[in-house]
Amino acid sequence: MQQIEIFEIPSPCKGICEVNNRGYCKGCYRSREERFGWNSFSNVEKKQVISLCQQRYKRYLQKHKANTEQPVSPKQDDFGF
Repeated sequence: MQQIEIFEIPSPCKGICEVNNRGYCKGCYRSREERFGWNSFSNVEKKQVISLCQQRYKRYLQKHKANTEQPVSPKQDDFGF
């Protein structure tokens, strides 16, 4: 049995809206297609995108930490899940 979604999943946009060298937003870590298609995605697709964004952010932190001795202050804590 599938659970009914009562609330809409909000956009993970942080209002930074700059693209990094890999094509992902520096604020929310979504691709161009993920940003522009957000309003047409189902809740299942939105959850998948958020999961991908969290993975991208973790990779960014790991790479940045490896390149510097000082830890990076995260721009985002989580997406509210």
